[in-house]
Amino acid sequence: MIPASLRAAGWAVAVLAAPIVARAEIAVVSNDAHTVLDNGKQVVAKDAPADTVAIVDLSQHPPKITGTVAAPGSVVGPPMAVAVAPDESWAVVTSATRAEGGAIVPNDVVSVIDLKSSPPKVVQTEQAGAGATVVRFTPDMKMALVANRTEGTVSIFTIEDKRLTSAGKLGLGNLKAGPSGLAILPDGKTALLSRDGDSMVSVLHIDGPRVTIDPRPVTVGLRPYTLDVNAAGTLAAVSNMGRGDGDADSVSLIDLTKTPYRTVAFITVPSGPEGLKFSPDGKFLAVGSQNGTGKPPGSPFHNKQGVLTLFAIDGHNARPVAEAPIGAWNQGFAFSRDGKTILVGSMVDRALQTFQWQDGKLTPGPSLPLGAGPAAIRTAWP
Repeated sequence: MIPASLRAAGWAVAVLAAPIVARAEIAVVSNDAHTVLDNGKQVVAKDAPADTVAIVDLSQHPPKITGTVAAPGSVVGPPMAVAVAPDESWAVVTSATRAEGGAIVPNDVVSVIDLKSSPPKVVQTEQAGAGATVVRFTPDMKMALVANRTEGTVSIFTIEDKRLTSAGKLGLGNLKAGPSGLAILPDGKTALLSRDGDSMVSVLHIDGPRVTIDPRPVTVGLRPYTLDVNAAGTLAAVSNMGRGDGDADSVSLIDLTKTPYRTVAFITVPSGPEGLKFSPDGKFLAVGSQNGTGKPPGSPFHNKQGVLTLFAIDGHNARPVAEAPIGAWNQGFAFSRDGKTILVGSMVDRALQTFQWQDGKLTPGPSLPLGAGPAAIRTAWP
């Protein structure tokens, strides 16, 4: 009979020799420290610390912040101004604005961040266009696109050895187009671009570093903004921000199974649906409505809390299945890989809210303080 001590030693050797199969599971959060709300207006924060990027471990509950690095960010633009590589070793974060001379002015900075370094560090800085916001990788990781809201362009970068090289820009033919949400389909040859300045969604064709605009735009609602595509690449959702004046707003669903792509449904939601994200399996759509939380306290449309609504997706139909109050001036969402944990960014609270989504119920968990406003958040998975 083998002694217990030797059996234990053998077990330990076997464990050490076994391949590590655990997967990392992180969310990358871009935090804007230079922008705050004052009586409903975005102003420069006094004595603001540097903007930061935070790394959140989603493999445990509650999630935990595991690292931060100083890097420019901005609340201006859809809350998806982050792209994370599939192996979670690096990320790209953009910044649409910066503080200068007591004012908030357009920015164009693109930061490449090494996520495996301890602590994480910025390893490259590039320039896109004024108002650089949502950034996306092509599935083959050979290119990245950045929507430049102020400039009315899309920047094109090639990727090699986890570094970016500028390959030009795509003009949209309208300086006030307001390119905002951006998503690249699984085929890597097609992208969708929401334009809140002229209220349409453009279809982009990608042929290596050459990107062109399809002559037929997709008609959605007023001021389309945040945009997401499900993992299967069969359905897109875009939030329509409307006039931002207290009325109910909408989310458009776009059928991607037929060409030309077309809007097939509208979902009515509370005002300001800036947060929007499909669950990893595509069965649910999370919509975060600001619900007047950015309005001055004296406004008849002011509310103290936003609204998180979860919709079950069945084909082209969306059915509300759960709702919960969320923080003021709420921004982006991130789901864990299994879809059971949800992170929600609140600019006013300068923290991430956490929820558990199980058995048809949203259960709030502890908040994660960040010291700056969580303006954008992304994971490596859809």
